[in-house]
Amino acid sequence: MAQREKQMDVAQLCTIVESLVKDAETYRTERSDDRVKAMEYFDGEMRDVPADEGRSKVVSRDVRSAIKKVLPSLNRTILGGDKLVEYQPVGQGDEAGAEQATDYVNYVALPECNGYDAIEDAIYDAIKLRNGILKWWQAKSIDVKVSLHTGLEEAAFVQLVSDDNVEVLAHTERQETVDTPQGPMPTVVHDVKIKRRIETSRSKIGAVPPENWLVHPDAVTLEDSPILGENMRLRRSDLVKMGYDRATVDALPASEGNSTEQQDEEDTRRRDVFQREDPQSKALEEIEYYELLVRVDYDDDGIAELRRMVFAGGLKEANLLENTDWDEINYADIVAERRPHQWEGNSVPDDVMDIQKIKTVLLRQTMDNLYWQNNLQPIVQEGAVTNPEAVLNPSFGQPIMVNRNTDVRAAVGYSSVPMVADKSFAMLSYMDNEVTDRTGISDASSGLAPDALQNMTAKASAMIEQAGIGQVEMMVRCIANSLKPVFRGLLKLVIQHQDKPRTVRLRDEWITFDPRAWNADMDATVNTGLGAGTRERDMMAMQTVIGLQRELLASLGPQNPFVKPDNVYNAISKLVEAAGLRNVGLYFTKPDPQEVQSLMQGQQQGPSPEEIKAQAAVQLEQARTQGKLQVEQAKAQMRLAEVNAKMQADANKEREQMEADLAIQAAELEREAAMDERRIEADVEKALIDQETEREWMETQERISDRRLVADVQKAQAASVSRSLDRMPDGNRTGRNGR
Repeated sequence: MAQREKQMDVAQLCTIVESLVKDAETYRTERSDDRVKAMEYFDGEMRDVPADEGRSKVVSRDVRSAIKKVLPSLNRTILGGDKLVEYQPVGQGDEAGAEQATDYVNYVALPECNGYDAIEDAIYDAIKLRNGILKWWQAKSIDVKVSLHTGLEEAAFVQLVSDDNVEVLAHTERQETVDTPQGPMPTVVHDVKIKRRIETSRSKIGAVPPENWLVHPDAVTLEDSPILGENMRLRRSDLVKMGYDRATVDALPASEGNSTEQQDEEDTRRRDVFQREDPQSKALEEIEYYELLVRVDYDDDGIAELRRMVFAGGLKEANLLENTDWDEINYADIVAERRPHQWEGNSVPDDVMDIQKIKTVLLRQTMDNLYWQNNLQPIVQEGAVTNPEAVLNPSFGQPIMVNRNTDVRAAVGYSSVPMVADKSFAMLSYMDNEVTDRTGISDASSGLAPDALQNMTAKASAMIEQAGIGQVEMMVRCIANSLKPVFRGLLKLVIQHQDKPRTVRLRDEWITFDPRAWNADMDATVNTGLGAGTRERDMMAMQTVIGLQRELLASLGPQNPFVKPDNVYNAISKLVEAAGLRNVGLYFTKPDPQEVQSLMQGQQQGPSPEEIKAQAAVQLEQARTQGKLQVEQAKAQMRLAEVNAKMQADANKEREQMEADLAIQAAELEREAAMDERRIEADVEKALIDQETEREWMETQERISDRRLVADVQKAQAASVSRSLDRMPDGNRTGRNGR
């Protein structure tokens, strides 16, 4: 198809844009009053309920109370997890890229672009001001820094000034003596003052202030709005840092100030009580700045295309800084409660402001009634009191003096004011219940169970808690759906503008990411935690899931079709997140698919579960039999030890008895031998004395020899018996009867 050469005239395009901007600014002005009123009610400034002079000025803070009850649960549920967003593959082969993109955006891109703070601000605006606007873009900035460097050697000086972005402002050379291995030597050093021009480009996410936001009043969604964008005031220096030509920026007219409504809304939001003064420097002068996305048929093909147009100082052709084709909208509107067929949502102040107004009036009247009760209005008879100031301005101990012959009770009295403050308490309680009925926000919405504050049944407490949690869950779903375009747009920025791989430290490992290979059309899923309830409720839910997984794994084995390793890891990670711990990797490691696959193959090659059970039963029976044998052996050894001990004791006793008997026998033999010797000696002495015949003397000698022989034999026998006992083993010795 041939390309059309006909295009819309730029002046005509600017006229169309100017008309659309006026419509958007008129719509913004109409909605500005509602936002200002919501911010004032939140801050406790109620201009529509003025207080009378001298009366109570108390203000009920119901809007602030309701927002602060629900905001912590929203932020915890959406931003409290380890992974705020997960990217889903849309084509075959996108699995690895989706996993890498999830890690890179959550742990690198979001922290670098200050994404968490921007999302918190947008959620806050959505709850309080109906809509929060998020913008994502590739921010190109030029910064200038001046630095002084002294004592540079020649090589360091050349390397510093050789950079094209470095301008030398001042330079001096001087000689210094430097210690070297060869000794002190003179050398030339440089002192230089430089100006460095630093160009940066990075992805950013920011929340757009509501008073700067432009959208067409006919828009139902941002996609069908003919115009949307921002209108703000920037300094000339900011425009130059953004890369615009300085001469062009200097020629732009300075801003005369925003509209009254826009200025009032900004002052209310920022609580600005200081009077602005015009800057003296031209670089600090403020210029009206418009950054717009416009749908217009610029190429005259009958279809309105999206274009990005930037104006500064006005909306004429001379103020046009950029006019380029644009691929998609880089804005998202965050709403906590969506209105059908309208881009603007509902906020908490929409439901609570009129109740806060009623409660403020009731509180003031209640306080005034209490003040009247404590300070009754005096009634004084004219001329009866000599010191009227004691009645009008009383002080402790000051007397009230009346005229003589005047009845004191008639002279001074006090008006009667009925006590109605106690009646207001019932109405105030009714209005509190009305807030809960309208918004669903209660003490349970902030994670606090109602029965912790008042006495009620467990069933009633559970019903109120579920009602509060249900309201927060609805808000979470709306906000999560609104955040999807933000993360899809952030992924596209990363893919488009990171022109080389990047290595970062993640989970104690250095990982290289190359976004150029990722699919920019991957879908994004915003993780919203487990719900908006308490941590205990979330942890109990995940413990139930893990219990079911354990039962399935135990009954069907690790290769069942219901529970895979990734399912178990996901359940564990959600449990860790519910416990308030952000980094799951510190406690559990995500299973490696290859490692899991090899483990599964090893289990497939191994025995089946039935075989494992049979082997376990056989091994158990063998263990039981072996145990019984060991017990019997132990008992037999114990019995043998007892028998041996008894035999040893008997043998020792018998040996002692035998030794005693032998000792007695040896003593008897020695005594008999001694007696024989004494008789022999007596006979010899008698023979010598009597001088008997030779025959008698010979016979006597023979008898003496025989007796000596017998004594020697007996001694030898006793010694032999003693040696035999010493050589005999203990177990074979017998008693006296066994000799």
